Amino acid sequence: MIEKKKIILLLNEWLSEEQFIVDVKISWDNRINIVLDSDKGLNINDCVSASRYVESHIDREKEDFELMIISAGINQPLKFPRQYIKNIGNKMDVILSDKQKINGTLKAADNNGFDIESVTKEKVEGKKKKQTVTRLHHFLYEEIKTVKNSLKY
Repeated sequence: MIEKKKIILLLNEWLSEEQFIVDVKISWDNRINIVLDSDKGLNINDCVSASRYVESHIDREKEDFELMIISAGINQPLKFPRQYIKNIGNKMDVILSDKQKINGTLKAADNNGFDIESVTKEKVEGKKKKQTVTRLHHFLYEEIKTVKNSLKY
């Protein structure tokens, strides 16, 4: 069986400074699924190049494997602070550890947490109609279950 550690070492040899590993999974039957991301975005040619590099460093005579490398997509949850930083200004769906949901714009992020600005219509005391209310929510990463881009395809 191919070791995850070996795959990670190979990828780290290939990756540029702005690129990083989001996830590596290896199944019992040597299906290797890799998710990569970049501060500036990855394209299909980057994934093909990474795939060729990894394949060229694993002996097919010794190991039978299937390899799939993809870039982190809009529908995948954010896992690392640099992904949050890259997505500042985007609409996000946040699910907290207590299952509460918040939708809003990612306004700031650092290594400790991030800020989401939400806009909702709420009943305000002294007003007949619901009013637009804008709030800035600060979250630590450990308070979050998932954060994904709000864009739906």
